Amino acid sequence: MDAPAAGYAFEYLIETLNDSSCKKFFNVPRLGGTKYDVLPYSIRVLLEAAVRNCDGFLMKEQDVMNILDWKTKQRNVEVPFFPARVLLQDFTGIPAMVDFAAMREAVKVLGGDPKKVHPARPTDLTVDHSLQIDFNKCAIQNAPNPGGGEPQKAGKLSPLKAQPKKAPCRGQTACRGSCDSGEPGRSSGKFSSQIENTPILCPFHLQPVPEPETVLKNQEVEFGRNRERLQFFKWSSRVFKNVAVIPPGTGMAHQVNLEYLSRVVFEEKDLLFPDSVVGTDSHITMVNGLGILGWGVGGIETEAVMLGLPVSLTLPEVVGCELTGSSNPFVTSIDVVLGITKHLRQVGVAGKFVEFFGSGVSQLSIVDRTTIANMCPEYGATLSFFPVDNVTLKHLEHTGFDKAKLESMETYLKAVKLFRNDQKNSGEPEYSQVIQINLNSIVPSVSGPKRPQDRVAVADMKRDFQACLNEKVGFKGFQIAAEKQNDTVCIQYEGSEFRLCHGSVVVAAVISCTNNCNPSVMLAAGLLAKKAVDAGLRVNPYIRTSLSPGSGMVTHYLSSSGVLPYLSKLGFEIVGYGCSTCVGNTAPLSEAVLNAIKQGDLVTCGVLSGNRHFEGRLCDCVRANYLASPPLVVAYAIAGTVNIDFQTEPLGTDATGRNIYLQDIWPSREEVHQMEEERVILPMFKTLKEKIEVGNKRWNCLEAPDSTLFPWDSKSTYIRCPSFFDKLTKEPAALQPIENAHVLLYLGDSVTTDHISPAGSIARSSSAAKYLTHRGLTPREFNSYGARRGNDAVMTRGTFANIKLFNKFIGKPAPKTVHFPSGQTLDVFEAAELYQKEGVPLIILAGKKYGSGNSRDWAAKGPYLLRVKAVLAESYEKIHKDHLIGVGIAPLQFLPGENADSLGLSGRETFSLTFPEELSPGVTLNIKTSTGKVFGVIASFEMMWK
Repeated sequence: MDAPAAGYAFEYLIETLNDSSCKKFFNVPRLGGTKYDVLPYSIRVLLEAAVRNCDGFLMKEQDVMNILDWKTKQRNVEVPFFPARVLLQDFTGIPAMVDFAAMREAVKVLGGDPKKVHPARPTDLTVDHSLQIDFNKCAIQNAPNPGGGEPQKAGKLSPLKAQPKKAPCRGQTACRGSCDSGEPGRSSGKFSSQIENTPILCPFHLQPVPEPETVLKNQEVEFGRNRERLQFFKWSSRVFKNVAVIPPGTGMAHQVNLEYLSRVVFEEKDLLFPDSVVGTDSHITMVNGLGILGWGVGGIETEAVMLGLPVSLTLPEVVGCELTGSSNPFVTSIDVVLGITKHLRQVGVAGKFVEFFGSGVSQLSIVDRTTIANMCPEYGATLSFFPVDNVTLKHLEHTGFDKAKLESMETYLKAVKLFRNDQKNSGEPEYSQVIQINLNSIVPSVSGPKRPQDRVAVADMKRDFQACLNEKVGFKGFQIAAEKQNDTVCIQYEGSEFRLCHGSVVVAAVISCTNNCNPSVMLAAGLLAKKAVDAGLRVNPYIRTSLSPGSGMVTHYLSSSGVLPYLSKLGFEIVGYGCSTCVGNTAPLSEAVLNAIKQGDLVTCGVLSGNRHFEGRLCDCVRANYLASPPLVVAYAIAGTVNIDFQTEPLGTDATGRNIYLQDIWPSREEVHQMEEERVILPMFKTLKEKIEVGNKRWNCLEAPDSTLFPWDSKSTYIRCPSFFDKLTKEPAALQPIENAHVLLYLGDSVTTDHISPAGSIARSSSAAKYLTHRGLTPREFNSYGARRGNDAVMTRGTFANIKLFNKFIGKPAPKTVHFPSGQTLDVFEAAELYQKEGVPLIILAGKKYGSGNSRDWAAKGPYLLRVKAVLAESYEKIHKDHLIGVGIAPLQFLPGENADSLGLSGRETFSLTFPEELSPGVTLNIKTSTGKVFGVIASFEMMWK
């Protein structure tokens, strides 16, 4: 299915870049004159794509004029957008590619040529969500956690190529690689092997040393556990045009996108145009910091783009965010991110574009900008855009962009007025709204204990945590009785006695991805670790510490800068490359810690530098979780508690008994920047790009079919041909009324896609576990829901299987519901199955922000396969709402000021609804219940494409 050929209705705008170049471009400013000059930069990119793709069918001339008239048409018209490329990660990418494989089957059944089914847009798929932390702290003693949640003995690992001996360290005692000490017959004796795509240097003699055994063990288990999925991905890359797979062990999707996949300016058959991207992850927006227009969309929308169709969106408002001043030396990028996030949430930018300008922008590095842009889903914006400027070009030069390409890029961007400069002139963009943020006003902070938007100043952390203990159970409360708030429980661990109490840190994960990809914060964590070790501080051994770099580049600069051994000494060993703690793939806590938590009913804590920390996501027994910058993760791990005031209480004592405070070991901005300049340099980016292109040995040796149709294995529990296309017809069916529907679930506010379709381990008592057990699998072979998204039978059973799901019918967190009218309490899947046998349609009642969190198409596909016909909520996360529309579930919205409680709904009624023949977005529909109540709801539809 090829992309539609543009009819060049605006061919007259094509010009040659300069006299000495054959490169051409659409000179869009000629189209609009002064109208163009006041457009926000992000809208100029939309306009260029519209002009270039105007074919009179999918993109009409009127669409182009509507975008040009953005100032008067914003919020009022739908416009199509053709992104230049698509980015998938494996959790959400596998259902997309399985759907493509199933489309080939369907096309063949309907008499077509299956070879014509392939993505029309360049599509990159990164395998980065398969990693689970089976081993940490060189965990020879730790058993793998294969997804069933139970410890087990390590299996036999396949032989790996041993490294040749390196030059000795000459007695450097802090070197913890496999280097010899130089003494005859003396060797570390540790197993070693070099991973091809991860160049590591011994910090003392700067020669290559082996990857930590932790990485090798985790990667070995990862390949074994996910072989079927990886073979399917390799088949996809072979048979589908325009599909490139970035193999496991390379890095996280967002960071690989920044370091390797981003073009900034595309060049296709000598035609230049701005880079742009959509994909199946809400953090695609990270590349906005490079001046690349991109955002996360639903899996269904992504597949449409892959087939050559546009994304359709309401012409957005653009909020101009003026940054002034400069940040405090003790404030990290994550503090800036959380400060801006909170400010933009308070202003209200949901569904809008945010574009940054002002003198403060030039003071932010590209990694600072991408950090800020990455968090835009947390404040509800569609994207957060930093136009290309001199800082961008300097960054691209340092990362290895060809000089000639940079020159043509700069010339092109200036010709089409997409290049930002600090000098104000008559052509300044005009915005729907302007807000100002002074960077001087931002203070160090963390986010939690349950939601990323709940920011807490580090100076207020102790007071806030104590307040959370007192508050009733909710987003900021645990309701611990006052007389129990000082309770402690003693544990024995590795021959020593420790005390756990409310606030004790039991999980500490330094993760370098998305909001912490900035090298400065990772180097700051390393420098803090070095100073802590030098001062004699340590981390309690029962704390599950881990270090998960976003790519080999992070490992490289941590190692070459000399800080990696100090992180390791505090327990922050590299566990592998991929999403781990953020998606619930944390190694199990020790039995001693688990028993202590249960015995004392303790509110223990996880601290991580990731982007997701919803309750129960890290570990179901860890109730309080905080997002923090990497150096603060290390600091809280050393402190062993979040119930601490860093300003007045010490982290510990040195060998002389002197108190050591956080300010004593916090690295200065000058130290960090000097190290960043010296270590994050061109050779690292160049080497890693080469390694990505070469691949790694395990991936290269992996066998996969190359047939036109995928050879489905009926015994497979990973890859299954889905049932979505079983009843495919050439003409779409008419909308059917919903008659006498029962409520499957009665939910509250902030129901996330994690609640709807969890990504973590499969619980032994779940419906999905029963299905897998029936097919001969043991709990150690269950893996995770995320890994099994290619199997619709598992995913349907996993829908609403999150242990923290709060269904008002049940009255407590549990993946259960009540079947009416029998009154049976059942697993959600079992209740839906019973309703299906009875021929009863289903709806879901919910509160505000239904479907918030990560983009996840199975959060819509799962309810669809449970036969849910509609969701009735107070408000929605836009991406999830688009998903619902894409699969055929009606997103209905209560009228303003109304909800289930105000209307007196119990959820035990039945609901009926008829759709008009001509259904338009925002129309009011009437619902009638079995009690005779009639009330209006809004059809919260938006066109996904024309």
